[in-house]
Amino acid sequence: MKTNTKRTTIYLDSDLHRALRIKAAETEHSMSEVVEEAIKLSLAEDSIDLAAFDKRKEEPSLPFGDVLKKLKKNGKI
Repeated sequence: MKTNTKRTTIYLDSDLHRALRIKAAETEHSMSEVVEEAIKLSLAEDSIDLAAFDKRKEEPSLPFGDVLKKLKKNGKI
């Protein structure tokens, strides 16, 4: 076990738990390793999303009503 780890308790749907257990066995990793990797990937994706939002924060926003009006005017809806 890694030296700088924290123990936690999570509750999973029984079908998810079964799938996790099977994936761990098939990949020869522990369930903790599979969960940790999934969390890392999710956080990395969040980081990418936040960077994209930050990059576009200066763009003008379009009111949704105006977008709908333009779509209707152009025969799109």
